[in-house]
Amino acid sequence: MISLQNAGKRFGPRVLFLEANWLIRNNEKTALVGGNGAGKSTLMKVLAGLESLDYGTLEQTRGLSIGYLPQEGLELSGRTVFEECLTVFDELREIEREIERLSHQLAELDHESVEYQSAAERYSLLQDRFHALDGYALDAQVGTVLTGLGFGKEDWSRQTAEFSGGWQMRIALAKLLLAKPNLLLLDEPTNHLDLETRNWLEDYLNHYPFGYILISHDRYFLDVTVDRTVEIWNKRLTIYQGNYGKYLSQKDERRAQLIAGYRNQREQIEHLEAFINRFRYQATKAKQVQSRIKELEKIERIEIPEEEPVIHFKFPQPPPSGRIVAEAENLGKDYGAKRVFAGARFTIERGDRVALVGVNGAGKSTLIKLLTGEEVPAAGSVRLGHNVVAEYFAQDQYKVLDPDARMLDDISRSALRIPEVTLRSLLGCFLFSGDDVFKRLGVLSGGERNRYALARILVSPSNFLLLDEPTNHLDMRAKDVLLEAISGYSGTVVFVSHDRYFIDRLATRVLEIENGAITAYEGNYEDYLRRKEALAASLQTAGHPERRSSAAVGNNTEKALYQGTTSVVPKPDPKHSTEKVLYQGTTSVVPKPDPKRGGALAPAGLSPVGPPSNTIIIEGGFDEANGAAASKAQRARRLNPIKQKQIRDRCAFLEEEIPRVESSIAHTEEQLGVYVSAAETQRLTKLGEELRTQLAALTSEWEELMAQLET
Repeated sequence: MISLQNAGKRFGPRVLFLEANWLIRNNEKTALVGGNGAGKSTLMKVLAGLESLDYGTLEQTRGLSIGYLPQEGLELSGRTVFEECLTVFDELREIEREIERLSHQLAELDHESVEYQSAAERYSLLQDRFHALDGYALDAQVGTVLTGLGFGKEDWSRQTAEFSGGWQMRIALAKLLLAKPNLLLLDEPTNHLDLETRNWLEDYLNHYPFGYILISHDRYFLDVTVDRTVEIWNKRLTIYQGNYGKYLSQKDERRAQLIAGYRNQREQIEHLEAFINRFRYQATKAKQVQSRIKELEKIERIEIPEEEPVIHFKFPQPPPSGRIVAEAENLGKDYGAKRVFAGARFTIERGDRVALVGVNGAGKSTLIKLLTGEEVPAAGSVRLGHNVVAEYFAQDQYKVLDPDARMLDDISRSALRIPEVTLRSLLGCFLFSGDDVFKRLGVLSGGERNRYALARILVSPSNFLLLDEPTNHLDMRAKDVLLEAISGYSGTVVFVSHDRYFIDRLATRVLEIENGAITAYEGNYEDYLRRKEALAASLQTAGHPERRSSAAVGNNTEKALYQGTTSVVPKPDPKHSTEKVLYQGTTSVVPKPDPKRGGALAPAGLSPVGPPSNTIIIEGGFDEANGAAASKAQRARRLNPIKQKQIRDRCAFLEEEIPRVESSIAHTEEQLGVYVSAAETQRLTKLGEELRTQLAALTSEWEELMAQLET
């Protein structure tokens, strides 16, 4: 579609690229990569026709349509969101208006007239074109793309001027995707997208019928959307086949080959120079010397370009906190009539790296502010543990900086023990180099000040970091520095990020905020997605997804959903002859409930948690010998209204008890993670087994009772 031949571009004395040769073919999915300032955005503008080349030529196919999305700077106004998106179909809408006009004209003309024949032919032609361009589904197309990019239906009728810059960029992206040009040029399209929207965009691009070129600092996004990588490096364009991960490995191989070739060439040059120097003044060797000189002049010297220095930065380690860093109990938050979440219970322990995930507006930033104390809960409580000192990085952190302070002076005051050369290297990673470090903070843009604020936190961290989108405005190099620093950090981190690679590498737990509930998942983002998919698949097959446990997940465990809490619990084993019951925090093994006595009796001196035993009457209980043989119809006939109420009460108790037991299991497993002594480990292991057995019995009983009620 486009051909660059010996292309070059410069800004004043600075050369961005030279001798660039690039053939852009139809349907290629390409990533454009390179260091900051290498000229990626400039090359995109050249391809879009917004900039001209200083050297070489650019040729493109006649009739080629190109769509370009810049990083920022677009402002839309004067229309609603839906109307703005429909503007990309102006040609189709004009065809639709002409079809309507012709239909009225045909109704009035004489069927035998020449005018009628001409109008009928035009009408048929326009109908075919309108059909071919899917003109009858314009509204559906717009709705699909707007929904995928995070716009709710209530947003479609809002004026575009009401939206912030990030959302206006989403509208511009929606228009480009709807227009479907032959070549899409997207400069940082993921900058203003949350994880769910990025996932949607990945899927959309994977099914896009034409070609596109992407600039992005999201490695995962590039890995799943491109099949070709073009790098601007050392003022040259180098083309690699494959996605970003393959590009990295191929680049290492290519550099190794370049170094090997350089060494071989140096040996050859040194050998020739040694011969020339030795026999330069001997007449008998004059012919051979001249031959060697010509051979030396013909050699095209291999150069090893300098690589960007890799910065390894380590946090100054903070004083340790207590084992429990933060604990939420029945936590809820409202903004007027809007409920953000309610009934949240979770614990964050020392050393955790907790990723908060959820759609925009779900409440991730709100939860971080509750943990810092900047927001007050509407219900419940959140408490910080012993010796916990929290530090908060907000999306608009730049607002708290002193605008009159110079950058290097300000960061030096925050890190008195760190040498200035180390501080300057760190600032260089965050794109502040040379004289930039002497600028006053007030002259920096919002994105630059946020980058600086993050670097400032790194040099003097507390033992509990709360980071709200720290990866915004960072390139891959800065993200790597941040990732390595946090990975070696001994404190606790709660963070929000829309970078899949960053979350996968860093998170040890995921807290999902969805539909007003907070659910904890162990592992990184990939583990979280697998569990979500397994849970969704099992709930689709269940008759009552809000009550039934899901399908088996292996290792004799199954995933169950109880009042919004997802846990991995042992499968019920019908061979168990006992069940575990919690009595005011004490675990005891007691016989199965006896239907003739109205339920299990509490051990002497202990009162059972939950409803009194005389309200728990289970007809038949769970008896392996005859309970399984009794049909549901027979049990249903024995259930009178009083018995039904008793079973419902018991089910309500079980639905409260099961999450408590799950919480006890999780707490026991967390304690096992910290070695105290062999005896303590043995005690906790035994307690964990008892709790899991109890959970299996409670789950089995709940399922049996629900089956009776459903029948």
